[in-house]
Amino acid sequence: MSDRTLTCRDCGQEFVFTAGEQEFYQQRGFSEPQRCRSCRDQKKAQRNAGGDSYQSSGGYGGGYGNRGSGGSGYSSGSGDGGGQQRQLFPATCSECGAETQVPFNPTPGKPVYCRNCFTSRRTSDRYNSW
Repeated sequence: MSDRTLTCRDCGQEFVFTAGEQEFYQQRGFSEPQRCRSCRDQKKAQRNAGGDSYQSSGGYGGGYGNRGSGGSGYSSGSGDGGGQQRQLFPATCSECGAETQVPFNPTPGKPVYCRNCFTSRRTSDRYNSW
């Protein structure tokens, strides 16, 4: 492998994707970077400052979460950080029977889980798949 010059999709500046970085990305199955280092850092800072609704909402997977406090933390996906709140639907956890709210209209006959049950199922699935 040799160093390659790529163009940042955000700012249009060229940046070097070194042979070492290429090897690192390839070993981990990552696709090549689309942004230069400064744009990636800027994007990461935006996510950490509250632009990432997953982190700020405590949501899991498809947005499951026990939202007893009434606030959702889910945005409409408008990307401007000031979007409308996503509509939440009441549901009963199929595992423990707790009342919860989910960002989709539950389909009768399909299981819905509260945050705790979803997390424990996800964790056990991860370890049982080995």
